[in-house]
Amino acid sequence: MSDPAPPPPAPTPPALELRGLTRRLPSGDRMLTILDDVTLKIRRGELVAVLGPSGSGKSTLLALMAGLDRPTEGEVLLDGEPLHHLGEDALARLRRDKVGFVFQSFQLLDNLTARENILLPLEIAGGGYRELARRADELLDQVGLAERGHHYPAQLSGGEQQRVAIARAFAARPTLLLADEPTGNLDSATGERILELLARLHRERGTTLVLVTHDPAVAAQAERRIHLQDGRLVRDEGGPSPP
Repeated sequence: MSDPAPPPPAPTPPALELRGLTRRLPSGDRMLTILDDVTLKIRRGELVAVLGPSGSGKSTLLALMAGLDRPTEGEVLLDGEPLHHLGEDALARLRRDKVGFVFQSFQLLDNLTARENILLPLEIAGGGYRELARRADELLDQVGLAERGHHYPAQLSGGEQQRVAIARAFAARPTLLLADEPTGNLDSATGERILELLARLHRERGTTLVLVTHDPAVAAQAERRIHLQDGRLVRDEGGPSPP
């Protein structure tokens, strides 16, 4: 009698799953709803743009995705792991190991050179200095700043600072990259180059990229577009319809 066939492997969870995500904050004598019952799944390797007018909840959604804020109701699952039961130390380790950030305001440390800004998250993650330095130099080269690594942020243009920020975000090889208006402080030509760089690194590394923007031209380059209005998901172009 032949042995029974082994069970099929468990399905791979989505990179990110939001279930009934709601965020409310007190405002005077009432509760203000910032996000309202947002449910969606983001596949591994997707490039997703989140659009909506100011105040629609885009940045709050990004903060909840990263575990930087906690929902009032609902849950966030990253690689199938629910975030709501993790303590602050565990959340910090998860962000260190799996999540990268790119902000509109760059968020570079002024007293560190471009190379040192990229080295910082690598040193926090641990490893030999020689290998970490090689990795930082490789990233500088990939973002076209191989000759600018010794410059401080004040000595770099806005576009160069954003390239350093992108290199830093990719330094720890995150599975999820969250970008909040990464071209918002740049002129249109520089912003287009930054977007091309993000898209290229996303493709080369297979990183899931969620990009918050209010610019339809930026969003048009994404393979999927999530539209928020008054805290609700009102349209999902390129993905499954919300339940």
